[in-house]
Amino acid sequence: MDKLHELGAFVRIADDLSSGKLENLSSHELKFDAAKGCWIGNDIEFLKGDLKDKCFTRKVMEGIECVFHLAAAHGGRGFIDTHPSECCANMILDQLVFETANQMSVERVCFASSACVYPTYLQQNADSNYLLREEDADWTIPGRAFADREYGWAKFMAEMALKAYHRQYGMKTSAIRIFTAYGPRENETHAVIALIAKAFIKMDPYISWGTGKQSRNFTYVNDIVDTLILAAERIEDGTPVNAGTSEFIKIKEVYEKIFDYTGFRPKKIIFDATKPQGVASRAADLTRAKRILQWYPKVSFDEGLRRTINWYFSTHNVKEVKGKLDKLLFER
Repeated sequence: MDKLHELGAFVRIADDLSSGKLENLSSHELKFDAAKGCWIGNDIEFLKGDLKDKCFTRKVMEGIECVFHLAAAHGGRGFIDTHPSECCANMILDQLVFETANQMSVERVCFASSACVYPTYLQQNADSNYLLREEDADWTIPGRAFADREYGWAKFMAEMALKAYHRQYGMKTSAIRIFTAYGPRENETHAVIALIAKAFIKMDPYISWGTGKQSRNFTYVNDIVDTLILAAERIEDGTPVNAGTSEFIKIKEVYEKIFDYTGFRPKKIIFDATKPQGVASRAADLTRAKRILQWYPKVSFDEGLRRTINWYFSTHNVKEVKGKLDKLLFER
């Protein structure tokens, strides 16, 4: 939203605030307009509501040229593994958004898809150097459709729907497969923020989900935003594109970097194998992103992690964070 506003666009935001916070928009000095039933700022509107409500979704899309569909029931691996029904409900949400966008003559829809669309059998080796390619997830080829649990299948079906809306109605659509995004304003259900939060409260023993050897490619939020905007501008037929990095980083390497930067180092680390840990390895091939979008990630993991730690430590308090982590660690 911030980048679109910087580019001079009028931006309308719709969110039910189930995970986000209105305070994230505080720099825009929004004021509530009772007559319109929304918060208004300079070329910005914020409407609170549920996009599964057709009336709300029609109101949100009135007069809009381009929709960035980021809404979903979501979270990190703990959420994906323990909330399968909510993940399935994303298919309802996505279909309503696409259908309403078409009915309201929205010109373009850019969808936030996920690396969870990729077959899990390609991601079972913790020491793998295999980079996932867009063609590795393709429902037209036998053996290429094995998404990561219900969340991945819902994202996969949404991509199929985008291609269908383009083919049948000519709606311009695009899908960005996001790989382990992180950065300021994220919450503790996601890996990087959860690891930072544990260091913030000086958790000792420090609990790591899984073996710590599972690897991911961590992509800074600003780079993800750039990819979404480029896709909306340059892709019209629903072609999916990876937004990630080709760098494999193990979870234990992440918290070691956090310890080094914050100066906190626990006396003991516990590896909790009872908690969800997902696939063993995941990183992105960026050939298509470079060819179609001329995009590559600009923010290194060390720099993005530094920015994220600084944000987290300056905006949180220990008591609040302890409560959140207690719920995540012991109620799942």
